[in-house]
Amino acid sequence: MPLREFQFLGKGGCVARKVELKTRTDTPDVSNLQKCADFVHAFMLGFDVADAMALLRLDDLYVDSFEIKDVKTLRGEHLSRAIGRLSGKGGKTKFAIENSTRTRIIIADTKIHILGSFLNIKVARDSLCSLILGSPAGKDKKEKCSLLTMSKREG
Repeated sequence: MPLREFQFLGKGGCVARKVELKTRTDTPDVSNLQKCADFVHAFMLGFDVADAMALLRLDDLYVDSFEIKDVKTLRGEHLSRAIGRLSGKGGKTKFAIENSTRTRIIIADTKIHILGSFLNIKVARDSLCSLILGSPAGKDKKEKCSLLTMSKREG
């Protein structure tokens, strides 16, 4: 299990029902426990193991979650269309947002989970929110690209 090798943590209990994380005597940093909890949480949300492992290695990665109803109250076919706009044909729109913002996105029914750095999550979330509100998929692409290039110059 990656948690033992990378973070010097032990696990206990029946892992089929619950995961118990605890520090060992040779654990170098107690904050590793929180990183491992974030890893397990990201995996349970649906992220790939490799993507969730990035939470263990990098300090500036976060998981942000929100629901479609937090952006706009939609019901029935309108909700289905909004989810379709988020995914795009064959997942193209979702992959385009992921690649341009260097994030990972999980769309689980009406819940959306984004894994990435703080600024990249903000850009991805803004793009997803504009799609939920009804804008076509390619409309805010110029805005997103200019915001990302501006942030790369600053940082």
